Amino acid sequence: MSHGRFNTGVPDEPGSPPYRVLLDETDWGALHTAFGSGEDLPDILLRLLEPDPAAQVAALSELGELGHHQNTIYEAAAPAVMYVAGILDHPVAKALRPYRSVPVRAAVLYWPASATYDASDETVARIEQYCPGFLTPGTTMAAFRELRPTLYQAVAPFLQDSHEDVREAAVSAALVLAEHAALAAHRDHLAEDARRILGTSSVITNRRIAWRALAARGRTPLPQSLSGRNPGTKDPTVMAEEISSLPSDSWSSCREAPEADEPGGDAD
Repeated sequence: MSHGRFNTGVPDEPGSPPYRVLLDETDWGALHTAFGSGEDLPDILLRLLEPDPAAQVAALSELGELGHHQNTIYEAAAPAVMYVAGILDHPVAKALRPYRSVPVRAAVLYWPASATYDASDETVARIEQYCPGFLTPGTTMAAFRELRPTLYQAVAPFLQDSHEDVREAAVSAALVLAEHAALAAHRDHLAEDARRILGTSSVITNRRIAWRALAARGRTPLPQSLSGRNPGTKDPTVMAEEISSLPSDSWSSCREAPEADEPGGDAD
């Protein structure tokens, strides 16, 4: 399968930001998504920059359906996630979501977090049990996983954001991205952030990511010093039972997503 139809090292051009160059130079119609070609993606990605937060959130929902689905990473996910990473610091991302005092940036950060979780070590290890060679160099999943260091650089500035929801979304994304060997040096400080999420977050998905990241690296998920001190801290045993009861993500297909112009190429 070809992966040469987008360029992750988009050069700066006078008057045009890199994310816009990526949008314009990618042959979206030639890339496969969960429901066919990626010809609709430019419109969806542009709507992420609408001044209306409701339109931004709706665009994120559509993007989530197309780029990755049931642990399948489609070709279009790679340039799409690079575009999203490129707009994280855009001024419109500061807008507050409708009916919530939460910046849209938090929701935007969760999309690459969700996509990279589908490409996480735990997920692909489970898939490889049934699909040997799943991570052979040149496959869609292998190519997507190599984007993790670049994506981390886009996420990192928000690990200390002034808004709690943005910080938590950034940490959740960074924890999965830091599985890449090139990011090993960041794991120690992320471990403290992960423990903080376990102790205070009300979002079960974020606690699951934090718990599993710490456990995978042989770290104590929650220091005893936190137990009973922070009003938002849960008992470690309760958290362990809660997280272990979560269903594992399902996997419905071992085959690579086909090319957009391949006969019968629509995803099941």
